[in-house]
Amino acid sequence: MKEGKAAVIREKASPLAVETVTFGAPQADEVLVRIVGTGVCHTDMVVRDQGYPVPLPLVAGHEGAGVVEAVGENVRTLAVGDHVVLAFGHCGACGNCKAGKPGYCVEFYDRNFKGARMDGSQAICDHHGHDLGSAFFAQSSFGTYAIATERNAVKIRKDVPLEMMGPLGCGISTGAGAVLNVLKPHAGASIAIFGAGSVGLSAVMAAAAIGCTTIIVVDLHDTRLELARELGATHVVNGGSADAVEEIRKATDGRGADFTLECTGVAKVLVQAVEALCIPGMCGLIGAADMGVTASLDMNTLLFGRTVRGIIEGDSVPQLFIPQLIELWRAGRFPFDRLVRFYPLEEINQAIEDSETGRVLKPIVRP
Repeated sequence: MKEGKAAVIREKASPLAVETVTFGAPQADEVLVRIVGTGVCHTDMVVRDQGYPVPLPLVAGHEGAGVVEAVGENVRTLAVGDHVVLAFGHCGACGNCKAGKPGYCVEFYDRNFKGARMDGSQAICDHHGHDLGSAFFAQSSFGTYAIATERNAVKIRKDVPLEMMGPLGCGISTGAGAVLNVLKPHAGASIAIFGAGSVGLSAVMAAAAIGCTTIIVVDLHDTRLELARELGATHVVNGGSADAVEEIRKATDGRGADFTLECTGVAKVLVQAVEALCIPGMCGLIGAADMGVTASLDMNTLLFGRTVRGIIEGDSVPQLFIPQLIELWRAGRFPFDRLVRFYPLEEINQAIEDSETGRVLKPIVRP
């Protein structure tokens, strides 16, 4: 048992409360991780506002990084003292997991959004002894500690700044993986990325690293568009003052983009991303919308060989992909450190507000 702090969502659309809590011991296949930094992601806010109906009260946070302090009796690949990045929960046993597609685990929703372990138990309780949801993305890492499974705790090298690595567990790897693992653009390809948050800008960096020569970024914030240029974008479009589809066609000699990526979760933006494709082109959908949101597409737009592909967690195998991104960063080819700003855990609501208003791309809270 460990006493510490955690940021708790108690009511829908309400500020998180930083409370004194107790963390239980890890089960046989789990590890106890002392958290040094956790990224703030849009999905945390979706759950706070109950766009995804995860039961409350809940300790959110799903981009944790820290040091292993205890391991369950069946854990074989991790040891006390290891530095880890916490990724998403998956069973490791279904056909999709065994095929190297853990983001499409048949138990993905329950293991990430149920708000409890698969057996229904919790690893965190408040100072009254009442259970708190503690298995969000198999980690609930907005706190001093987190309980994760051996499968979603990814061991990394110790000579990199651990407090900065948490976002590689979700948002950063989602954007980069969408490009590197799914779209796989050929050298010289064109790509249009809708949304210049941390996910979209990670996609920009990946597209530049892989050899795309036309990289178009659409957003509503000029400051984000300026940063997109610095990170590799060749063209930028303010979607609030220009017709994004028209501008993308101008930048691609009237053809449309070979690839597009929708990172906003806004239905009308998905329609634009499809309409901006060449024939045949592929649109990757990674923006998280509330449950039930629909988009209307002209069937003839798809008939001519265009493809829309949903992408979860960048189609990555975290144990392989996270170390690969770290090596790209060390080589200076994936400067995701330019996206982050640190906050103390007690200022988590300010971090969330700064993220929602676009003042900060990737806040990281530190206990």
